[in-house]
Amino acid sequence: MRLLLINHYAGSPAHGMEFRPYYLAREWVRAGHEVTIVAASYSHVRAVQPEMAGEPREELVDGIRYRWLPTPHYAGNGVGRLRNILSFLRQVRADAWRLTRELRPDAVIASSTYPMDVWVARKLAKLAKAKLVYEVHDLWPLSLIELSGMSPRHPFALMCGKAEADAYREADVVVSMLPCVHEHMASRGLDLKKLHIVPNGFAPEEWQGPSSTTCAPLGEPLAEHLQAERAAGRVIVGYAGSMGLPNALDVLLDAAKLLKDAPLSFVLVGSGHEAARLAGRAAAEGLTHLRFFPPIPKAQIPTLLSGLDIAYIGWQRTPIYRFGIAPNKLIDYLMAGRAILHSVEAGNDPVAEAGAGLTVAPEDAPAVADGLLKLAALPPEARAAMGQRGRAFAMAHHAYPVLAARFIEALK
Repeated sequence: MRLLLINHYAGSPAHGMEFRPYYLAREWVRAGHEVTIVAASYSHVRAVQPEMAGEPREELVDGIRYRWLPTPHYAGNGVGRLRNILSFLRQVRADAWRLTRELRPDAVIASSTYPMDVWVARKLAKLAKAKLVYEVHDLWPLSLIELSGMSPRHPFALMCGKAEADAYREADVVVSMLPCVHEHMASRGLDLKKLHIVPNGFAPEEWQGPSSTTCAPLGEPLAEHLQAERAAGRVIVGYAGSMGLPNALDVLLDAAKLLKDAPLSFVLVGSGHEAARLAGRAAAEGLTHLRFFPPIPKAQIPTLLSGLDIAYIGWQRTPIYRFGIAPNKLIDYLMAGRAILHSVEAGNDPVAEAGAGLTVAPEDAPAVADGLLKLAALPPEARAAMGQRGRAFAMAHHAYPVLAARFIEALK
């Protein structure tokens, strides 16, 4: 098949997040399909932006054709970001005739986080007589309303709502990363026969084999700290990822405060809007058994996780998670074979499904502390068994070769 994927924020190993478009496309190319990704030149989630000279530019990455469209820089979620979005959509629409003539796609996939890209994807699909596919990352505008407090009557929320309804009505196939969306999508006009669930995933080669990223060593301060804590006989509880309000790390600090006298060591690795405040709070409260470290390269994540005894992931208590969760961080934890303490209330729970650890209520520090003590009290062999179950679950349900094949099957 010839596939045209529109994803405003698409990245690659060389550019950074967002990785999902790259990994799916790479598997499709390996299976013999032709793939073009159309993306914006500037994205707030991308670590390295493509070099541009004011004109669209094409680049071949591992057999995937990337077409970068020049868009303005922005900061935050204000007018600048909206200008960036509108610039991207306008250019894709203007490029429609050329793209369809050159690529002759069999399927056009609208895959940006926001739903308005379905409008330009619809035009491309009609011109090419191709299938229109709408891929859902987050439920916009509902996520904006429930998580960010945006008014349902806000013009941007109304625009997102119109695009969402159009997508459910007109797409030939709807692919959702979230597993519990059936009732919501049906209420917005989707024929559920069109719906296919394809969750987040990982690249197996990054986790196994002599050339895998598991061989990437940690920097000295972090490696030495882990070695010292283990030599002191402490059970190491770790968190690796973004440090923002949705990650509920204050709850973990509250639990660490309750466990000041327990033989546990807490290691938090990452960055984000809350990182400095959290570190300041830990210092002010004398949480000497808790240490913060800056973010590390993606290649070192498997090495870091292999040095933990318990991996922690927490969430806020919010109704939006009733539709399910699909975090990359949790998949990393599963693939690392770590016992997991999961603080969540959601429509799905991969940790419980896999038998890979314990799940406790969100925003409940005593419950988190109790869960950590229970996991720490288990023999290492029992925690290892949890980790093995988690890894097997990830291999069966989240490996990108599996997900890419499932996605293609949905198109057929």
